[in-house]
Amino acid sequence: MIDQLVPIADPPLPLLVTGVAGVAGFNAFHYFQERYPGQVFGTRRADNWPLSGPGIYGCDVEDYEGFATLFEQHQFQSVLNCEGTCRLKSCELDPAMAQRVNVVGVRNLLKLVRQYQARMVHLSIDLVFSGTGRGGHVEQDETDPVTVYGRTMVEAEQLMVQENPAACILRISLPMGISHNGHAGAIDWIQSRFAKSKPATLYYDEIRTPTYTDCLNRLFQRVLVGDLRGLYHAGGPRCLSLYEIAQIVNRIGGYAPEHLQGCYREEAGPMPPRAGNVTMNSDRLAVAIGFQPFDPWPYHESHLPTHRDWHRERPGNETGSPELLAQVLYRNPRHS
Repeated sequence: MIDQLVPIADPPLPLLVTGVAGVAGFNAFHYFQERYPGQVFGTRRADNWPLSGPGIYGCDVEDYEGFATLFEQHQFQSVLNCEGTCRLKSCELDPAMAQRVNVVGVRNLLKLVRQYQARMVHLSIDLVFSGTGRGGHVEQDETDPVTVYGRTMVEAEQLMVQENPAACILRISLPMGISHNGHAGAIDWIQSRFAKSKPATLYYDEIRTPTYTDCLNRLFQRVLVGDLRGLYHAGGPRCLSLYEIAQIVNRIGGYAPEHLQGCYREEAGPMPPRAGNVTMNSDRLAVAIGFQPFDPWPYHESHLPTHRDWHRERPGNETGSPELLAQVLYRNPRHS
């Protein structure tokens, strides 16, 4: 791996980061805003008023006029589109809402990006696959989502390819980093259950390729700067089930092991549908940019579960804590 701390050129500025309520968008917004103060702006849903701060606007992505006003005001030269509603059950119950946010919103952005000749990087998701096979998906694999969310994300990808072939689409998996409200991310939700001594039930057979947001942020900058175009997988090199991820959060966070429960997807009921092994092979991306952009999550091999009761083992004087979790799971310890 080439060290990701090597300086990267500046992206086209001003930069708009949409969807700052999500983990990927929230962390990317603050990463870029710290480097380019006054030149980076973010958007969140209009009704998400608790998320506020310098450079953050409340504007629904399906509100074309609202976004047109922002583009006119700031003359954006690049857009990192992290917007999307990923609440699986909400999308199943309200497909029209999922369509508005995940598809109509992208169509609106594409019109404005074309008008202002801005560079665009769009985030998609590994859940465009059903995960019924062995995983290790490559970009050429046929999409077959099992959820409304996944289907709308496929439609958004197709719009991107058709209407802005110069744009870059990055399919990510689980972004591992802090969220604005303590509940939006995978780590946050799991940890919040344990912290309240409530059970958390995760699946043995839903398998993902999580990534540190630290790594994603540097990748976003690299891709915004360059002319990489088309579809690329951007999943981490380590494959973990949701249950294994919860084991890691439980043990490293020092939480009571009895609060973690596991089951298979078929035991959880039909709503919402769950994907299986949707792990992605990101070799094509590494070749395209000239280096492996992702360290494994978690970074330390000693933090990897070896069996289903691993989180119950606390050998010697091992004491996990929320502070340790923040140091090694929210952040990539190689860059701290």
